Amino acid sequence: MENNNGAVEVAVVVFLLRGKKVLLGRRRSSVGHSTFSLPGGHLEFGESFEECASRELKEETGLDIKQMELLTVKNHLFLEDPEPAHYVTIFMRAVLANPEQVPQNLEPHRCDGWDWYGWDNLPKPLFWPLEKMVQAGFNPFPTA
Repeated sequence: MENNNGAVEVAVVVFLLRGKKVLLGRRRSSVGHSTFSLPGGHLEFGESFEECASRELKEETGLDIKQMELLTVKNHLFLEDPEPAHYVTIFMRAVLANPEQVPQNLEPHRCDGWDWYGWDNLPKPLFWPLEKMVQAGFNPFPTA
């Protein structure tokens, strides 16, 4: 999350669901180092939210996704960080295109690895934007 002289950044992150579990990775970053977070990244010029979600998942985990849908949008100010930043974060939901696929750690300089976690048994510490959502009662799983 580089300082960009006051500009607002847009990030797209994905609640990738498998059964009652969600994919999380442990961050290796100056922002939120060693916390668990969702896969995702910066929206590139001309990309749709779905294209960004699919590209970021592929780059970070090697996984292909389907059934993408917009869940929510949040405004995040990272004021306590060494380089303050302002992010608008688009939260998507998706499932694996192939349930047999296994996540790979394709960006080891940014993540210690990916694993599936039950929503009622999330690892700690969570990246603060995700932790705030969890504490507020947010649930990414569809209600039937």
